Amino acid sequence: MGIQQSELILNPDGSVYHLNLKPDNIAHDIIFVGDQDRVSKITAHFDSIEFSTQKREFKTETGVYKGKRLTVLSTGIGPDNIDIVLNELDALVNIDLETRLPKQQLTSLNIIRIGTSGSLHADIPVDSIVMSAYGLGLDNMLRSYVLNEVTDTAIEDAFIAQTNWDARKGRPYAIKCSDALAKLIDSPEIHKGITATAGGFYGPQGRVLRLALQDAELNHKMDSFNHNGNRITNLEMETAAIYGLSALLGHNALSMNAIIANRATGTFSSDPYAAVNKLITYVLDKLITN
Repeated sequence: MGIQQSELILNPDGSVYHLNLKPDNIAHDIIFVGDQDRVSKITAHFDSIEFSTQKREFKTETGVYKGKRLTVLSTGIGPDNIDIVLNELDALVNIDLETRLPKQQLTSLNIIRIGTSGSLHADIPVDSIVMSAYGLGLDNMLRSYVLNEVTDTAIEDAFIAQTNWDARKGRPYAIKCSDALAKLIDSPEIHKGITATAGGFYGPQGRVLRLALQDAELNHKMDSFNHNGNRITNLEMETAAIYGLSALLGHNALSMNAIIANRATGTFSSDPYAAVNKLITYVLDKLITN
């Protein structure tokens, strides 16, 4: 029996429900951005654009950069959006949308997130680039799935112990990046570390407006976290969810972060747009070597 209509929802034209995409609309190599306006900033570098669509915050453009076909897709903010994006992308390549049956021959996509972030350490300055060697999910979304085979329990246990994590918030999950993509994108100028993924922007990231925090010292504890030389370098809202779902579904994922703020030194990039564009061109030129 095929997957029921209520579980895999398609639009009247046969495209997947939220992304408004059909299988031939996407390339094998996909760049994720959070902001829909950043899609065109990346595809402005392309030689040509063959396809463009947008539904809600999900904007997609597919084209060619120096002979390589690439897709750029905006995910919006947060792990919940990543749950939609990864599952629907996987459906495009690994489920026959007519029979609603999983394909016998599965496809592994290459997914690279290009995002902005703030550094937690003085030695990772503004305008630098951080590669997320691991994603550490504090959001609990991925715990809806069976994760045991893809998580690093040693990092999780160390984080829980070193931060005195409250079990009522759910168990954090640690997922490694794709070794193949890390090797492709790496260079001596890249910083590496653990990227913590929060489930929100204010309280979950330690910001206080009018509400008290469950653990007002959590950010400081994350600053000092270290497990076998792995430290938390930055904090954002998507990486761990991308890593987790990609690992479970058999895709390769890597998160690259343009550092536009440094909390340890209290500095902010004098030209954050240049920092982001530097990361964009860096990733694009690395991808064409694949």
